[in-house]
Amino acid sequence: MRIRKLSASLAGVAAVALLATACGGGGDTDTSADTADDQTAAATGEVLTVGMPNGTQTENQSPFATGSAALSLGYAFVIYEPLMMANDAKPAEEPQPWLAESIEWNDDYTQAVVTPREGVTWSDGEAFDAEDVAFSIQLRQDHEGLNTSALPIESVESDGTTVTVTFGSPQYVNTAKLADMLIVPEHLWADVEDPTTYTNTEPVGTGPYTLESWTPQAATVVARDDYWGGELSVPEIRYSSYNDNNALTTALTTGEAQWGWTFIADYENVYIAADPEHYHQYAAAGLGIDALFVNNEEKPFDDVAFRQALNMALDRQSITDVATSGVNPPITSVTGLPLPAGEEFISDELAGEELSADVEGAKQVLTDAGYTGVGEQLVDPDGEPVTFELTNPAGWNDYLTALDLIKNAAAELGAEATVQPANADGWFADIVPPGNFDATLHWTDGGATPWDLYSNMMDGAQYEPLGEPASWNFGRYRNEDVTEALATYAATTDDAERSEALATIQQHFVEDVPAIALWARPATAQYSTVNYVGWPSEEDPYNQPQPTGSQALQILLELEPATD
Repeated sequence: MRIRKLSASLAGVAAVALLATACGGGGDTDTSADTADDQTAAATGEVLTVGMPNGTQTENQSPFATGSAALSLGYAFVIYEPLMMANDAKPAEEPQPWLAESIEWNDDYTQAVVTPREGVTWSDGEAFDAEDVAFSIQLRQDHEGLNTSALPIESVESDGTTVTVTFGSPQYVNTAKLADMLIVPEHLWADVEDPTTYTNTEPVGTGPYTLESWTPQAATVVARDDYWGGELSVPEIRYSSYNDNNALTTALTTGEAQWGWTFIADYENVYIAADPEHYHQYAAAGLGIDALFVNNEEKPFDDVAFRQALNMALDRQSITDVATSGVNPPITSVTGLPLPAGEEFISDELAGEELSADVEGAKQVLTDAGYTGVGEQLVDPDGEPVTFELTNPAGWNDYLTALDLIKNAAAELGAEATVQPANADGWFADIVPPGNFDATLHWTDGGATPWDLYSNMMDGAQYEPLGEPASWNFGRYRNEDVTEALATYAATTDDAERSEALATIQQHFVEDVPAIALWARPATAQYSTVNYVGWPSEEDPYNQPQPTGSQALQILLELEPATD
């Protein structure tokens, strides 16, 4: 019996009894032991090693501080819990009750009433209640640096059994951000002088694990015997921080680490082939993508015909196979939405419309638009040769490889493109925000709806003139109908009106090509079934598989000892 399978009853009970078969006993949890010893120890239920390639850590167990050891390695998410559990592999699904039995929004999504779960205790034995929820949300309002989701919280009130949160604007597109908030104990944090710098070296949470030991290379957490959700099959987790991707790849391949995430080029031959029966990699595509952001205000991308032609000329399957070793699924829908996560959001008019490489069709678009030298030396209708620069940070090999392939596709049209690696700091500060580029690969946000994805690429509300720093819409696309539709989608209380707004957005995305969608940006992880089974997978996508996120809680409640 597992928490996922009892989600319907979770909203009405104080706790869920889970049946587990965890084995007791102590053992050597030193990850420097040889592979056989590691696997034997883990097989007895003594340890699960999580690996991340994040180098030496600084002691900071804050669940708020971006870059803290607890967040970097992921153990914050098994100590602290969210209000609700979202399925990032299927963002359209309703989140499951977790620390909150329910979150009820008013019609215009400006107010949410949170009903906390009863019968929950903090790991120090204190009772969890509505005041803890109210305090944790109030912390975000009082300290901007803690409000990483930038929610416009106006007020937080508690009546002892529920918490009412009021926002300054409709939050339909941000409901998941409230649900995903980690909750901290008021009785410990209320006296913290500055929570933005507090290192929280003795963390106390409602989650199933407590911190037992910490070093700059590893943290060990152990399972509570009084967790509200019941017993766990994994009694101890070692979070190890490896120096780089290669070191973690070796640890995963030898079995020293059994769960983690790193980019492994040619992962099937490098990782899976080391133990095809037990080694797995799962990439769960949410609603975030990687796209070629193009400068809509300067040649050649100020011409929609050229944007359309380049979009048509790209072989996305080949690009993702070569650049990402096939890890990132190519975008196939003309809407730019990744599938299957985005399937429920595609308008009826564009359902089934797929992208495919069509170089000859792209050439015809250019010819019809008045270009000459098509396929040889492309000249625009003003008589100027078509040239542009593709740029991304040096060392970002997947992006730079993709840019080379895009350059080759442009050459088939007769355009001359060059790939220019950039300094990463300069790219983040001086190239992307002010629009100082012709074209660059960049990601979009995900979210529970496609609003984030489209707003990031084409929202006029985020427009800044070239040279001024922009937070999103780096390509400077402007269309009043799209800007209005994005605002309507976020604010309306009418489902039909919201669907109509999304259809307008998608139609302009297809026709105007404000950016060129390439591949889904999945949450990917490697894991071993030598010792534990029950991991999320393509066959059972109950959540995304990474150990650094609230979903790690759900995964650990699903795991059971392997029997083979």
